[in-house]
Amino acid sequence: MRILAWSPNLTEEKAIEAGAELVTKDELFKESDFITIHMILSERSKELIKLDDLKRMKPTAFLINTSRGPLVREADLIEVLQEKKIRGAALDVYDTEPLNPDHPFRKLDNVLATPHIGFVTEDTYRLFYEDTVRAIESWLAI
Repeated sequence: MRILAWSPNLTEEKAIEAGAELVTKDELFKESDFITIHMILSERSKELIKLDDLKRMKPTAFLINTSRGPLVREADLIEVLQEKKIRGAALDVYDTEPLNPDHPFRKLDNVLATPHIGFVTEDTYRLFYEDTVRAIESWLAI
């Protein structure tokens, strides 16, 4: 699999170290079958992905965002999804959480929407629940 990467701060050395090929933002959107977003949200990164970027995507491509909703201009993503300009999106984060029951993301057949659980691993669950059980046992022992 060819892994492409772009970030305003990514160097070619770091991309190679991670097993990826550094490309321009334009190339990333034009060439990728799946685009996954892994960035922090800041004033500089807010709405980093806009309509022009999304329209560069292949009609068979998917956008996956488990980082922060506002990294992608929400109205632009809704537009390309409604017009079927891309195959679909898998979203775990939104501009407003929890996602409003009437939000378009809940109604589009090309969106997989989850309630911000993409960060969870088996180890994370084990840590959270073991701590919870210990807290309940401590309380019961009083």
